[in-house]
Amino acid sequence: MKQNVLNTDLSGKVAVVTGAGGVLCSNFSRVLARAGAKVALLDLNLEAAEAVAQSIVDEGGVAKAYRCDVLDSASCLAVAEQTLADLGPCDILLNGAGGNNARANTDKEYYEAGDLDAGVKTFFDLEKSGVEFVFNLNFIGALIPTQAFAKQMLEREGCSILNISSMNAYTPLTKIPAYSGAKAAISNFTQWLAVHFSKVGIRVNAIAPGFFVGKQNYSLLFNPDGTPTARTEKILAATPMGRFGDTEKELAGAVLFLLNNEAASFITGVVIPVDGGFSAYSGV
Repeated sequence: MKQNVLNTDLSGKVAVVTGAGGVLCSNFSRVLARAGAKVALLDLNLEAAEAVAQSIVDEGGVAKAYRCDVLDSASCLAVAEQTLADLGPCDILLNGAGGNNARANTDKEYYEAGDLDAGVKTFFDLEKSGVEFVFNLNFIGALIPTQAFAKQMLEREGCSILNISSMNAYTPLTKIPAYSGAKAAISNFTQWLAVHFSKVGIRVNAIAPGFFVGKQNYSLLFNPDGTPTARTEKILAATPMGRFGDTEKELAGAVLFLLNNEAASFITGVVIPVDGGFSAYSGV
């Protein structure tokens, strides 16, 4: 196994990662395994989670994949029982399941006169089902797994919940109102949970990634021919470091720091931006 970047030792810990088959959460899973944790990889796409689990095992780590629907309480409770039997009680829950969907996006950044008759999808054309899907996936998809797994953490020392927020939680991005609102809810929920569980030994924090390229946002950032979209040009112009983040390494430090029970033992209820300066830049 490769060494982790902060010497955070998670040996003996059981880490549960939702959305573990995705780009970001597969990397989070490997980071936790390299720190010594036994990792339960949860994803609706079992095949994707199994591929990540196998890559961890091939490195010498301990990992097992589980099919789980984070929007279904019965599914989460069943997987919680199975991971308990297979690996032991959950010490770390990383709520990573989420994402956006085109059904909840507008076509344009600004509404302009005549758009209703111009054949573009405006705010007025957003369907309730699409908005609900995105909001539920991101917010309810963190609430239900927390209900299922946090019970295993109660009154045990050194347990943590780590949520994945977003730059959208600070300032909503154009075109994606449901995703922006859901991530703002995640940041607020992180603070609420931190207070709620403060007396029983569970710390709750979040990271807010800036712009990292993944499956969910690729079509917004790049044209079909691979050239950057106008949106990419605007993002990079508003990111002082002038580039996208590296999904392989540039979120690992924040994750391991927040899960380190020596370095971060008095930190709960915070959301740390990892964004190349995006949230600090006013544009002038």
